[in-house]
Amino acid sequence: MTKEILAEKLDEKAFIDEKVAEIRQQVGDGIAINALSGGVDSSVVTMLGHLALGSRLRTVLIDNALMREGEPVRVAGLFKALGIDIEIVDAREEFLAALKGITDPEEKREAITQTFYKKVFGRLVKESGAKFLLQGTILTDIDETVAGIKRQHNVFEQLGIDPREAFGYGIIEPLIQLRKDGVRKVGRATGLPAELFDRIPFPGPALAARIIGEVTQERLDTVRKATAIVEELLKETGAFQYLAILHNDRVTGMRDGKRDFGQQIEVRCWDSHDARTAKPTQLPYSLLVELASRITSEVPGVVSVTYNIASKPSSTIEAI
Repeated sequence: MTKEILAEKLDEKAFIDEKVAEIRQQVGDGIAINALSGGVDSSVVTMLGHLALGSRLRTVLIDNALMREGEPVRVAGLFKALGIDIEIVDAREEFLAALKGITDPEEKREAITQTFYKKVFGRLVKESGAKFLLQGTILTDIDETVAGIKRQHNVFEQLGIDPREAFGYGIIEPLIQLRKDGVRKVGRATGLPAELFDRIPFPGPALAARIIGEVTQERLDTVRKATAIVEELLKETGAFQYLAILHNDRVTGMRDGKRDFGQQIEVRCWDSHDARTAKPTQLPYSLLVELASRITSEVPGVVSVTYNIASKPSSTIEAI
């Protein structure tokens, strides 16, 4: 069982020194590769990896078609300012093809996992000669997967899966003793800007985790536009996380005085300490009205906006 390090008891400098030494010991004289998504966890792992290995760590950002608007270029620019070069790999067609026709949440997660680790990263690892992948698995990912709440795409050994046998390379997980609040503290101590270590959480399956039903380019465009509006309007709330979810069922609405059988966006906004439990943020009604007005007027095809008021549990922070 993984021993948790509570954020309030975390010595960031000692933790960084320990993990840098562990990474160096595991990789030896070879090279490693790591996947940067721009999220808090992957950004912190990128910093730890580069502190440990320098130029012997190849950092790639996989454009999987599931990210926020403009995210790959923006994240690569932030790291370039830190002196770390990021390679953007275009894998959009591969991921969309893998998700075609799939509606079951766990099957979607598995399709993303196999495409990411076996196909895209398997190919990159083989080309690079790396024997290890660094990734940002945290303790909450493991807890939810082992408990059967939802399979996190980055959990393997805890389910009895040997990454070497399954994918052909080992996986190093420096953050598995921490939860999000501890990861943020480590990120600050590594020199990451607040724009990276203090940004709201974003799921590994990215926007695929915010689409109920099949993931298509059209539906991704819809939830991406809604996400941009939600993040713009809620960024000053101080909430732990906020997101837009595209539902599968169509609902009756009105546009230009006529019936419009359109789509529905659910907005979620959470107050939480470590993501294990969460309560919906009590947003001002005027802000909810503004969210609904902006989304229905700016996102084509959306006629209805709802706000989730169920806590975690019984709800979860993400939709699938």
